[in-house]
Parts: sequence; C-alpha cells; structure tokens
Amino acid sequence: MERLYAIGDIHGRLDLLERAIVAIERDVAEHGGAALTVTLGDYVDRGPASRGVLERLASHPFPTPYVALKGNHEVMLEAFIADPSLGPQWKEFGGLETLHSYGISAGRFLMGRNYTAAAAALREAIAPHTGFLRSLKTSFAHGKYFMCHAGVRPGVPLDRQDDEDLMWIRNEFLTSVADFGKVIVHGHTPVERPEVKANRINIDTAAYATGQLTCIVLDETGHRFLKI
Repeated sequence: MERLYAIGDIHGRLDLLERAIVAIERDVAEHGGAALTVTLGDYVDRGPASRGVLERLASHPFPTPYVALKGNHEVMLEAFIADPSLGPQWKEFGGLETLHSYGISAGRFLMGRNYTAAAAALREAIAPHTGFLRSLKTSFAHGKYFMCHAGVRPGVPLDRQDDEDLMWIRNEFLTSVADFGKVIVHGHTPVERPEVKANRINIDTAAYATGQLTCIVLDETGHRFLKI
C-alpha cells in the first residue's frame, strides 16, 4: 500500500494548511516511495481564510497525488448560494467568516437582511473556485482504509453508503463497534486529540479554534502523526 497522508478539517486556517504542506514535503523527502495525500473536507467557515484555503487546495499544493473530499460545510456553502433563505442556518455554521474572506461586507447579513444579495455576491466571488468544489469526492478507499468526512452508516456496505451519511452522520457511527470492513478515517466531530479506535480514526482536532491541524500518516506498518 502506498503511504497515505490524511489531513483533518481545515476550516479556513490557511496558516495551518501551509504548515501541513511543509510537513508532508519534509516527510516525503525523508521517506521517499509512493505516497498519496487526502484532505477530509470542511475547508471553509469558522476560520479567517476560507478563500485562501480553497485557492491553495485548488492549486494542488502537495508533493504527492492528491484527493480532496467533501465536507458538510461545503454542502452548506453551496446550498446557501443556491437558496439564500438558508442564510440564518449557514450563519450558525460560521458562514460569516467565509463571506469576510471573500471581501463581502456582512453588516446587513448579520442583521438578518438581504441574504439574496449576500448569496449573489458570494456566487460571483467564489467563481474561480467552483471547479475545485465540484471536483470534491464524498469518499475514497485506499488499502485497508476508507476515508470520508463524517463517517458511515453501520450495516450498510461501504460501496453503498449514502452521501448524506458520509458527510453528516454522527451518533450511529461514533458509537458503533462494528467492523466496517476497512478502518474509517474521518473528521467532522471535533476531539481534543486524534481518536484511534479499532474500526475508525477521527482526526478533526478543531483546528479553527485550537490551532491544531492533524495530519496522520498511514502505511502497512500502522500510523503516526506529523508535527505541524
């Protein structure tokens, strides 16, 4: 199996993403061999630089082949642009920070007005990154690992998982001790430190709030974490 680098929820922390890129470059230089990088979604909202994160990821910044997965925050971003009435819900998801990162004044948006104008402005501003957003996958299998943003529904084969579950599921997945057939590598649910269990590995360490972005290295020998 190729060596795999998986990066948890970035949430607008371009500074931490840049450090992760450097850490992967250093590790690839040290260990050589074939490798692959996967980002697990939730690139936008909450942190200060959603635009910068999308721009950087769209440029394929890693020294390896790269697979970008989709998170529920990308779902909400696209939903708001398509249906501005979702503005209040998107605001609770940290959407205001995404607007600010694209240079859109959120004053009237904050007061619950003119969601349509805000969505139109964002649609125009985000146009250079829509190709990247449309390219996002909802899951990716690699060796003994299955990667997705949120998790999988127990009892459903991995190749028949529903996209909504892959990007939104929590309790049914997190409390399951089932053998899913592969180890599920995911984010979505913030934890204080990476959570490594027999059937899943959670690497969402709430980077936007903690300053800790997790990058796990997976290969035939097991796992380790890069210092970022």
